[in-house]
Amino acid sequence: MTEWEIPLLLDTCAAIWLANADQIAEPASDALDSAYAAGFDTYVSPITAWELGMLVARGRLSLRFRPETWFQRLLAVPGVRLSEMSTDILIRSSFLPGTPPKDPADRIIAATARELGYRLMTRDRVLLAYAGEGHIQAIGC
Repeated sequence: MTEWEIPLLLDTCAAIWLANADQIAEPASDALDSAYAAGFDTYVSPITAWELGMLVARGRLSLRFRPETWFQRLLAVPGVRLSEMSTDILIRSSFLPGTPPKDPADRIIAATARELGYRLMTRDRVLLAYAGEGHIQAIGC
């Protein structure tokens, strides 16, 4: 399996930037294009819906739509699917090896990437450092 065949998992910021058509790094853009062209889905975690709601509730993000509508529109994009968030993933997020992120949502996203074999698309320095330790696969966006 090549790196282009590994399913992508968007972290919350990546999902927001993509939905807003913000500029992302060329390798990340190429990975998304290649996944779509090959018929591979790109995933977003249910915890992203919670993070999105928290960002709006705290006034750190302004949306044209209610967060529920915004998230459903994201999932309506061709090739974007909701990832699994099982109890096993939630429990395993408590026992990540190495130096995992302290943020619970980031831990869940990292555990999701580990357990389901996804490559995480993120700009989060802590998650990229965690990938640098070899515990998850990640691509900077």
